[in-house]
Amino acid sequence: MSSGLGRIAHIRAMRDKWGPLFQFNLGLVLLCLVFVSGLLVFMIIEGWGFIDSFYMMVITLSTVGFGEVHPLSDRARLLTAIIIICGVGNFAYIISSFSKMLVDGQLNKLLWRRKVQKRIDKLENHYIICGYGRIGGVVAQEILKDSPDVVVIESNEKLVEQLKLDGILHLAGDATDDGVLVAAGIKRARSIVTALTDEAANVYVTLTARQLNPNIFIVARANNSSHITRLEFAGADKVVMPHLIGGMRMANSVLRPTVTDFLELALRGNIDLQLEEMTVGRQSDLVGKNLIESRIRQDYNLIVVAIKRESGALVYNPGSKEMILAGDTLITMGRPADLARMAETL
Repeated sequence: MSSGLGRIAHIRAMRDKWGPLFQFNLGLVLLCLVFVSGLLVFMIIEGWGFIDSFYMMVITLSTVGFGEVHPLSDRARLLTAIIIICGVGNFAYIISSFSKMLVDGQLNKLLWRRKVQKRIDKLENHYIICGYGRIGGVVAQEILKDSPDVVVIESNEKLVEQLKLDGILHLAGDATDDGVLVAAGIKRARSIVTALTDEAANVYVTLTARQLNPNIFIVARANNSSHITRLEFAGADKVVMPHLIGGMRMANSVLRPTVTDFLELALRGNIDLQLEEMTVGRQSDLVGKNLIESRIRQDYNLIVVAIKRESGALVYNPGSKEMILAGDTLITMGRPADLARMAETL
């Protein structure tokens, strides 16, 4: 009983996944079953050889009107009539399914989806964004300024159409579906941002992403401070509350407008000054040197604002004697050209 229900559930899942193509494929499978059944009828009941049976099935299903290969018994004629009825019915079903795909534009969608999937399969160390709403849309646009390797997962049809218009690589589907995450390349991705409006969905996506890729960096959206611990326990590396950040940004705009404008310009790169983070490789010449010995200020005209240790500890406003260790992340500020020169040495 349970196995039968499992098969029904599996068939329903396949139908939902393939859509109109499922009906078309089902017609082909049934047609193959009719062909094989008829082949066995002629070979076993009538005792014909394979070639004669195969030829008889072809002319029977194609209804070309050729004569019988060998005289048929009454039982074989009855079975042949059933084969013709089933075969013609299957042909009609296949043609109607194919016509429906053409009329509804589903065939073009399937071809387009396959093309998109091929592009996604080639990505490595890319970014996955779950949800293209008010928050996810901003996240996608900001990341695209720095990297084109972005895949958005969205289930809302209107937002999917908007993604097409914006020319953003995306998958139409539910981010809580393991298969959709795998199709988005979760096992090869560098980071995933789950910006869904449903809190429970964000928790589920976080859990699934951590299981599928233990090394991925996960940023999760929270709407309530009580949910931060839950998301962190699920595996999120960073939990963000958009309304809290927005409120703090507005408050700082009132209290420290010049500082806020400066930081915003520096982060966006709209001026010839930029804040950037750089990871020190284990073979870097900077390993084992303090800041003054590294000559970062003299050679690259950069300011080291903070150092994040490999353990996660942060050193703010480091002094000249602060040591640089392998795996450290340097928070530096300077011109983009100078930052690019230094990045080459790390």
